[in-house]
This record gives sequence, structure tokens and C-alpha cells, in this order.
Amino acid sequence: MSDDTIRLVTIGRIFRRRRRLLAVVAVLGALVGYGASLVFPPSYTTSASVLLPGQWEERELLTQAEIATSSEVVDRAAATLSWSGVSGTELRDQVSAEAADGNIIKISGTAETPGRAQRLSDQVAKEFVTFAARLAGDTTDPEEATGPEALREKVVQTNRRITDLANAADPGQTVESVQVRTELEKLRTALAEAMKKLDQADPATDKASMVVMGSAARPTGEAPPTRTQLIVAGALLFFLLTVIGHLAAARTNRRLRTEPEIAAALGSTLIGTVDVLDERPAHGPKDRGTRARIRRLLGVDTRWDVPAPQASGDEAGRRIRYRRVCARLRNQLPSPRRLLVVVPESDEIARRAAGQLATEAASDPLLRVAEVSAERPMVPDRDTESGALVVLSAGSWTAAELTGIAEACADAGHEIAGIVVAGTVLARPTRTAGRPAQHAAPALAGGDDARGGSA
Repeated sequence: MSDDTIRLVTIGRIFRRRRRLLAVVAVLGALVGYGASLVFPPSYTTSASVLLPGQWEERELLTQAEIATSSEVVDRAAATLSWSGVSGTELRDQVSAEAADGNIIKISGTAETPGRAQRLSDQVAKEFVTFAARLAGDTTDPEEATGPEALREKVVQTNRRITDLANAADPGQTVESVQVRTELEKLRTALAEAMKKLDQADPATDKASMVVMGSAARPTGEAPPTRTQLIVAGALLFFLLTVIGHLAAARTNRRLRTEPEIAAALGSTLIGTVDVLDERPAHGPKDRGTRARIRRLLGVDTRWDVPAPQASGDEAGRRIRYRRVCARLRNQLPSPRRLLVVVPESDEIARRAAGQLATEAASDPLLRVAEVSAERPMVPDRDTESGALVVLSAGSWTAAELTGIAEACADAGHEIAGIVVAGTVLARPTRTAGRPAQHAAPALAGGDDARGGSA
């Protein structure tokens, strides 16, 4: 699977075989989202609309939206509201503005209560209109007349002064008096042309004053993210992370799945494949701890990344496969015909398959079974065996682990005579009321069996 494309069937297999784990993880994510909602208090958002009469271009509306959230406007609003512990810098993060259709600037305010959110939006809108009027020169306060209107008053005063200077000049026709009057008239003409251009460029000449379109509505619901949204987002996030984690683990899985790969890692040939009924084994002493019970409860005690077992024939058909493997071994082995069956520990499928092989060869003592550790394999020394037979299940072991088993066999003086790959199948329901009791695998413990220890 590490080299396969992730398909929908893989996602479905995760949902089907890890449904209890996914449910628990989703509940855990929901609890985390609920905890986050307690840390971050709820907030409320409302908007006040400001109408800009006249003709406005899009970039001008965007400029006005930026002005509405500028520090000058927000600081004035903060000073007017006088909320304890709240400065203009903090309010700047709670105020936003955008240009809407119809020359409307929507100013939104966010606060921890609906009333404060309403007051914040209304006050910022009011300060924005006042500040925009100052910029356009539309103000009745003489002390704040710093716009184009104040400039016009200065021009009028300058024209009067020019007239006074022209009248005070020598009324004679001397060269000096003519030059003075000429220069004064040029200055008057330049001022008139400058004011004409200023009137043409001034947006206040063809745009009426801005108007606040009523008070902001009191919000009735929390602003996102709400508590419900945080809970749902937490559950969904944990769920997706778990699925992605399963897919990442499957992509990095290096367990060998095909018979050619297994044979190449062990340096031998494939003798045959056998089937083992897909039965959940009884829990041994190692599977009775708290950790094992939790794994069984979550459904992670079985692998999810293996294909579902296929339906098999009857018991007689499965036993034929075992007999054929034993027959091939008898034809290949010299006298005495005896092999050491090497089974990796914790490979329940291979252990049951090896037990069935030993049962089929019971009439002619052929096999001696030994379980070895895949991490640090130790194979019993050669006695009367003619070689070793490795029995294992596909998709359970990496190339490094199988190479270690092969090296352990060589160190013990055993040449690997062949490989048997075991797979799980589903038993077909019988039509009779009774059920044959032939599915139980024979025990490996016996006078002829040996177990390899760890180095």
C-alpha cells in the first residue's frame, strides 16, 4: 500500500474498521472545542451604515473605508466611550469597515455584549462622519476651519490687500507705479485661477455631506466562532487528523505483501500458500491487561490496512492445500525427511497454519515447529533436520525482519528449504444445523516442538 494510490476504498476501510476509534477521537475533539469556547468568551458584532451621496469611484470608497478604521477615528471613539481598560489600540482590532453597494460604508464593531457592540458601531460611524466633514472643509467650528473653506477666506483677504496696495501706489504714470500695479494684477489673476482649479478638484463641491443611516441593530446572536462551531470544528479536526494519520502510516508502511517480495527477502523459493479461517483468537495472558482491553475496546487490536478476507470453500478444500505443501516438501527433502518450521512470534495466522501443517504430516514425522522473535531471532541449532521451512503471513513483516530470520537460520546451520505464505479466509455457512468442529488449529506444544528464544 505504500506505493499505491489512496483510493476511496481505503478511506472506507478506515471508517469501517476504525469506527470506534474515530468516534472516540471525535468526542475528544468536541470536548477540546468546548474547552476552547470557555477560554475565549463569546462576542457580538453589529454594523452601522454611512451613506455617501453623490458620485464616488470604487477607489474613493475604499479610501473612505480605510479612513473609517483609522487611528484618528477610533481613538476619538474610544475617548468618547471611555470604557475602562479599553484603549484605542484595542478597539482598532474590534472595528472593521467595508464598502458596500450604493455608496454605503458599513462599519462593524465587535464587543463582549450586544449593547457595547451597538454603541461601538454607532460611535465609530459618528466620528467617521465628523472626521470626513473636517477633511472636506464642511465644518462650522472657526477654530477647526483648516479645509478648503479656510483657504478661500485667505484668498479673499489677499485680494482685498492687493486692492489696497494698488490704490496706495503712485497714481501717476511713472514706470515704477505701472510695474507695481501690473505685478499686483498678475498676482490677483494667479490667485483666481488657483481657486478655480481648487473648486473643480474639490469633491465637496459636487458631493453632499455623509449621513449615518440610523443606529446599528442590537445583535441577537454570537459572532463566529460560536460555541457550537468550536465544538463541531474540534470534532471534525480530530476526526480528519486521525484519518490522515492512518493514511500517512499506511503510506510509510514497508511490510512486504507479495510472495515474490517475501521470497526475495528470505532468499528462498515459495512452496505454496495455505488458508486459515479468519477467527479472533482467544485472549492469552498477554492480552488481559488494561492496555490490551483498551485496544480491544477501540478496535485497534486488529490491522485495518489488509484486504478483507475472501470466502473460501469447505474444510476439505483447505486441507488439500496443506497436503499439497507437505507432498512438495517430501519430494524435495532427502532422507531423513525432517524440517524445522520457523514461525515469527505474534504471527497468529502463521502459527495456526504451521500447526495445521504439522497435523497433516503427523503420520510421517516431517516438521518440528519453532517460534522465533522477529526483532532478535534465535533459531534452534540443527539436529536431525534437513533444513528450515519459514511459515508467515503476508503484509506482517518488513524486508529487514525477514532478512534477520534468514540470517538466524544460517547461523543455526539451517538452509531455508522453502516458504509457505498463510492468508485468512471466511468460512461459508453450512446448510446443516450442526457445525463441524474442525476449525480449531491444533496446539503447537508437543514433545517434538521447540521455541526459539531471544538473543
